[in-house]
Parts: sequence; structure tokens; C-alpha cells
Amino acid sequence: MPSQFFDEKAAKRSKSFRYEFAKRPLAGCNVVVAGGTGGLGAATVALLAKEGARLIVGYRANRARAEALRDAIEARYAQKIILVEGDIARPEVRGAYLDAVANVGGRSKGSGVLHAAAIFPGDSARVGFDAINFQTLEASLAANFLAPILLAKDLGSAMEASAEEKDSPLAVAGGGSIVLLATMQAVAAFPSSLNYAAPKAALVHAARILAAQWKHVRVNVVAPGATHAGMAEASVSSGKYDAFIEKGIIPRFGRPEDIARAVRFFLEPDGYATGQVLVVDGGLTLRK
Repeated sequence: MPSQFFDEKAAKRSKSFRYEFAKRPLAGCNVVVAGGTGGLGAATVALLAKEGARLIVGYRANRARAEALRDAIEARYAQKIILVEGDIARPEVRGAYLDAVANVGGRSKGSGVLHAAAIFPGDSARVGFDAINFQTLEASLAANFLAPILLAKDLGSAMEASAEEKDSPLAVAGGGSIVLLATMQAVAAFPSSLNYAAPKAALVHAARILAAQWKHVRVNVVAPGATHAGMAEASVSSGKYDAFIEKGIIPRFGRPEDIARAVRFFLEPDGYATGQVLVVDGGLTLRK
């Protein structure tokens, strides 16, 4: 019996080498970027704004930096940005993201619907091995696992409920998408990384569980390596990773743009990847 789900028109296009590649697929989509004013988040905000996404950008406390980013992006790409302030560990702050989504886009098509979210917040949790104790592990777990996963749960649940609604714009778009930020240390063992890497490894596994939990929301993880910005900046600038370039293990250090492109890939509407981890480290974890 022929498949009732087989797309005959798409098959015919492929056979004649005609393919459908969307141009600016995120244009008009409402996207949350929590932690979007940090080194890696800001690059993602810029890329998404360039593509026409309507952005809700979160930051913890540095309002001056957040406003500087908003003003620069609005001037460069003519895209308005809504700012949300506060620690995502607090329920009222997570609720503020959903409130902001409800008010984005005015009366335009798809307004008030959350299409995608990238969740960057975390803490480098730099503590020497001998100084690790219950309190330091607990603090890292809260910042690098609990808070990001709770925000993912809240935003993903809202997207799942929206996609279940009849004639929902999110259902038409092929569902929603969430991207969580981990680290190369979550997928490979690095000395002295226990306090930071273990909670991030838990984040990776939790993302897979969420991906299996929802039918209409894709959940993926981007794991950056040694980059010029973000949490690795201090280590990179100190020369800690120079040997990896000197020995030819990696060709260069990562750039914020590398991470932004990876996040954007997973955020695209109607994507076909979920429960995956994309390690963006130039091959460091493969060759170290």
C-alpha cells in the first residue's frame, strides 16, 4: 500500500533538481534570546535581527550593555528589540519572557506566538578542584542546569500548547524550536572542569528528554569550544589554549559568529533535527 504521507510533489521536484530553500526563514518569527547580551548571545541577536526575526532579549543585570546592544541592533537592522531583565532562576522573570512575547509584533500576523528560543545563561563556575564542595557544586548546578532547563520547560510548554491549537501559526510553521547552550566540556573530559562540566552534561541529557517529551517543539544543544567571546574568553586570552593551535589540533579559536550560525541552524522553522548536540570547537574534542 502506498504511503499516505509520501510527498509526491516534493519527490518530483527533487528528481528534476529543483529544491525549496527558504530565504530568511526566520523573518517575522518571534524569538527569545535569553542571555542575549553576552559575548555569544549578542552575535546571535545580531544574526537573527539581520534575518528579520522579532526579538525578545534577556539579560540578568547589566542594563547599560543591554541598551547599548538594543540601540546598535535597531540602528543597523531596523529591528525593534524588547528587553527582559532578571535572573531566569526566578519564576516571575521566566513569566516576563512569556508576557513580552504576548506583546511583540503588535497586530501583525503571528504576533503573540513564540516560535523559537535560544537560552544562553550560565556561569563559568571557575573553582579549583580542592575548593569544590557542596555549596560550589550547588551554585553551578543552579546557574548552568536548573535555571536554563526551567526556562526551556516554560517556553517549550507554551509553544507546544500553541501548536496544538487549531489553525495555529506555530503549527503552520512546523512547530517550535529551543536551543540550549552547553560546552565542549560537557561531551569530553577536561581536567579541572568538574564544577562546570557536570551541570552542563546534565543540561545536554535534559535537552534530549525534553525533545522526546514534546511532539511539536524541537530541542537541541550547541556546545561551543574555545572562543574569543563568552565564558571561554578568559581562558583563551590567558594563553591556556595556545598549545592547541601551535600543535595544529585546531586551526584557530572560535568566533561568536561561529556559534550564532550554529544556533540559527537549529532555530529555523520546520527543522528536521531534534535531541542533537552540535559541538562547535574546530575539532578540539576529537583530537586533543
